[in-house]
Amino acid sequence: MPLAYDIVDRTLANGLRVVVNEDHSVPVVAVNLWVGVGSRHERPGKTGFAHLFEHLMFQGSRHVASGEHFAALMAHGGRLNATTWFDRTNYFDTVPKGAFELALWMEADRHGWLLDAVTQENLDNQRDVVKEEKRQRYDNAPYGNALNNLYALVFPPGHPYHHPTIGSMADLDAATLEDVHAFFRHWYTPANTVLSIAGDVGVPEAYLAVEKYFGPIPAGPAPDRQPTPPLLPSKAPAHLSRVEDVPSGRLYIGFRLPEDNTADYLAAASAMDCLGGLTTSRLERALVRTEELADYVSAGSLGLADGVSLGFLVLQAAEGVELARLEERACALIDAFADTGPTAVDMEAVLAQTERSWLSGLASLEERADAIGHYTCLYDDPHAINTYLDRLGAVSADQVQQAASEWLRAQHRSVVAIGARGDEVSVEDEVEAQAEARASGSRRAAGAEGAA
Repeated sequence: MPLAYDIVDRTLANGLRVVVNEDHSVPVVAVNLWVGVGSRHERPGKTGFAHLFEHLMFQGSRHVASGEHFAALMAHGGRLNATTWFDRTNYFDTVPKGAFELALWMEADRHGWLLDAVTQENLDNQRDVVKEEKRQRYDNAPYGNALNNLYALVFPPGHPYHHPTIGSMADLDAATLEDVHAFFRHWYTPANTVLSIAGDVGVPEAYLAVEKYFGPIPAGPAPDRQPTPPLLPSKAPAHLSRVEDVPSGRLYIGFRLPEDNTADYLAAASAMDCLGGLTTSRLERALVRTEELADYVSAGSLGLADGVSLGFLVLQAAEGVELARLEERACALIDAFADTGPTAVDMEAVLAQTERSWLSGLASLEERADAIGHYTCLYDDPHAINTYLDRLGAVSADQVQQAASEWLRAQHRSVVAIGARGDEVSVEDEVEAQAEARASGSRRAAGAEGAA
């Protein structure tokens, strides 16, 4: 039986879509905005802009001083932050009911009139903040650039998902104030934004307040959304090997998957769970518990909205185990699973694990509002939180096996191998892939391609 959260969906005259889930279980309201712009919408030579605005949005707007958004809402006991991803930028505030209109007013002020505060001084300051973030989170963190390197291998140069969300520092250095203003005017329009509200507020009250604060924002055109042609599985393996100051060698093995929010994606993501995402997964049992080639195995599926998604495995080599040996054994297990598919126990475990995490997430107003915004903004489906588990439960073992056979064969893999300094990294190099990675790195350094 589907879940039955009450969802009310309306659109203001200026194009802002507002989705409300009334829930009086606790005196808290979650305010969540999804803007349909992420790193995949950036043009070559102008990457990093979506993430830059995640920072600039906290530096003040027409009626709000720099830093005041955090200070004012936290003084009322609120939680707030923002995130940037390939497909969207997200701003969220979770506040006591009495601060609901304050949160709306502050969000409306910066979504409608941010540019009053985007001065050259603020731009220069936040460029430096982003550079420091890149140093801390990526360049100087163990395995920090592994996933960014994997994106560049899995998705070809020029593809919207080839470069990471943080973008190119050379592109940010070259950005003018007018470039930044133009990006905001193009993407930050009401028609490109979804506001989801979940919590202790009645539907009429919520819409009256939203109309009061967001209604005056000028409409602006909805950005043109031209889909990228779907990507098929990679035709041949690609490898990138590095030696770094890390405690243990690791393999990051990536695969293209079908576009998110489709039955094919759910089947492929289930296959990834069977391989490495469960305590009973194939690679966990074989590589960690039985053969002791790896210290741990994990799996992830990143559902993406523009023609392709990403699945990846992370394998940390046990002491004394060469990465080449670990990769060879993992590939044999991956192909064996593609041949045989999941067992009934595998399917039961996937559904149980997903159901537990899904229901646990929806129990949080903050996460529920975020999920509503996700499916409304990217897939025009505000009711998806009620149907997701039923759609997953309808995926059969045969569909999972078929998805694994089509997308998760070892021949389709892209591998980033990170060896610990002092250990020998022995991973078969694909000459063409290495040459492309070097060429891509040169273009990034010049700021021409815009990936980092």
